[in-house]
Amino acid sequence: MSTFFGEHAVLIALVCGVITVIYGLILTRWVLSKPDGDDKMREIAAAIQEGASAYLSRQYRTVGIVAVILFLVLMFVPDLGGWRVAVGFLIGAVLSAAAGFIGMNVAVRANVRTAEAAKSGLSPAMDVAFKGGTVTGILVVGLGLIGVAGYYGALLAAGYSQTDTLHGLVGLGFGGSLISVFARVGGGIFTKGADVGADLVGKIEAGIPEDDPRNPAVIADNVGDNVGDDAGMAADLFETYAVSLVAAMLLLNQLSDGNAALVGLPLVLGGLSGLASIVGTLLVRVKEGGSVMGALYRGVIVSAVLSALLFIPAIFSLDSSITAPTTNFDGASTGKIFGCAIIGLVITALLMAITEYYTGTKWKPVQDVAEASTTGHATNIISGLGYSMQATAAPVVVIGGGILLANWFAGLAGIAIAVVAMLSMAGVIIALDAFGPVTDNAGGIAEMAGLPEDVRNKVTDPLDAVGNTTKAVTKGYAIGSAALAAVILFASYRDELRDQLVAAGNLEVARGLTFELSNPWVIVGLLVGGAMPFVFASFCMSAVGKAGKAVVEEVRRQFREKPGIMDYSERPEYGQCVDIVTRTALREMLVPAAIPVVIPILVGLLVIWTDNALQMLGGLLVGTIVTGLFLAISMTSGGGAWDNAKKLIEDGAHGGKGSIAHQAAVTGDTVGDPYKDTAGPAINPMIKIANIVAILIIPALVALV
Repeated sequence: MSTFFGEHAVLIALVCGVITVIYGLILTRWVLSKPDGDDKMREIAAAIQEGASAYLSRQYRTVGIVAVILFLVLMFVPDLGGWRVAVGFLIGAVLSAAAGFIGMNVAVRANVRTAEAAKSGLSPAMDVAFKGGTVTGILVVGLGLIGVAGYYGALLAAGYSQTDTLHGLVGLGFGGSLISVFARVGGGIFTKGADVGADLVGKIEAGIPEDDPRNPAVIADNVGDNVGDDAGMAADLFETYAVSLVAAMLLLNQLSDGNAALVGLPLVLGGLSGLASIVGTLLVRVKEGGSVMGALYRGVIVSAVLSALLFIPAIFSLDSSITAPTTNFDGASTGKIFGCAIIGLVITALLMAITEYYTGTKWKPVQDVAEASTTGHATNIISGLGYSMQATAAPVVVIGGGILLANWFAGLAGIAIAVVAMLSMAGVIIALDAFGPVTDNAGGIAEMAGLPEDVRNKVTDPLDAVGNTTKAVTKGYAIGSAALAAVILFASYRDELRDQLVAAGNLEVARGLTFELSNPWVIVGLLVGGAMPFVFASFCMSAVGKAGKAVVEEVRRQFREKPGIMDYSERPEYGQCVDIVTRTALREMLVPAAIPVVIPILVGLLVIWTDNALQMLGGLLVGTIVTGLFLAISMTSGGGAWDNAKKLIEDGAHGGKGSIAHQAAVTGDTVGDPYKDTAGPAINPMIKIANIVAILIIPALVALV
């Protein structure tokens, strides 16, 4: 058993990866086999598909130019890793883009089929929507396993050392991170620019319902749901998944003196949990009148329990490797390593529960925000901001407690295993997130196509409300996993830097390499890193403001110049709003995406004048992790609370649609949109890119010392 898991980690991961991809293809075929409605529904769906594909194609062409430049830099600039890192970068970028593009293309076809299935009731609509979302989640895991394990195995087979091979994987992580930050920022600007414009003019000024076909921004809004919440989240969690595997392998290599069985353990755990996620998604079913959220959580719970059971033989078979004298695991045993894996799964469950508490309509925070709306716009904003700040406390306690407990069990190795176990659940968790835009679009198509009121009120609206909560829950999971992954990335930066300084003969610098708070260079680094998430988020928020303003002006123009829109005698020019948010997103995403790449490099280059820049860069990484974690949680939880407070009022609370409370809630939701869907979630890849870049430039920095 030990020989099998220890010597065949790459094979196990590849087989599991291929199985998950095949399952994704089977689901795709099943979804596409479902009826896609009448001519009107197909026309609306085609417009959404066309807009989403056009935007994503233009986004990837823009990012492709940046990627080619970085590929050449990595290939030819001395001390950056050469072809191994450059090819890894290319693999990571292509797979991250593919996960988002394929998943989104299935989602924009599942939406109309969900709307058609909704005519038959909640259960068939839920089935189509969840399976459509599952395609995205399963592909992220499958492509992540194939990419990391495949490249790792190929480099080892080519005769490269394990250390050189892992450096190549750092490039793969960087490629995934680059696509992720562009997808998150660009998709977020697109979706929230359109959403803000549609809501402000449509709901408040014109007094028409959400997704009303008379709103010129309605198609852009539905397109945005897919490019932001589906493609963006897929790229984000692909990057987190791949980077976490790479970071754990890199750290375990350093701690175990290159023990191949232990370095391959993250691949084995990821592969086995991928299979568990397949089983979990198969068990997501809801009866008419049943709990949609309960059905979704059943899939998560089954996946987690099955993962834990599969981890037992994989971990306990490695007893001789874990207890070997060469490992620096703080006296860990297989039982303690398994305990660390369980800690990762428990952190996942707790973060999901905490996020649902702050964003679900049946809990006090959302109900308080809705009640605050009865006294006006300002009190709605104040209440939402208050809960957004409060929402940071419990997740930090969970994450901090998990880090300390895993460290007590097995040191840094234990934290690495906890991160891998947490991210191993990505398949079923992403399925929950991608379910959201499918149901949101299905409701929009039902409204625009004039389907019976019962379809919207009894099927698509309840599914959409659950989708809002699952999207928030998934963001909480992504942020928590990003924070844990960044911890082991920082440890990898510290240990890798020290090892390379020793190898280069810079023993004096290596001995003086500390990150104590008494060092003013570390303090300055902390301040610079702490400011980065705020500056990054400000650019994202400003970009949404610009896009939203342009959409508002365009929608007002069309209402003014085409009065027949309101009585259906004239057709809105939907393409104008799609074009506006596309151009704005592509233009505005470049600067924030550059921040986590450029600033660590600039700080690192200070090593030309002083080797204290190495400590400053370490401080920068820690500062980015700390403030980024708080800011991201605050933004995503607060935005989710504002969104569902509006939903609660639209369902009839506090006067319902058209009331003063509803107008205030729309304003709160509009403020919360870029919080929860643009700036907040984009901080995840920003944190990890900064850490990956720091690790990537270590050889160049050592050469300059």
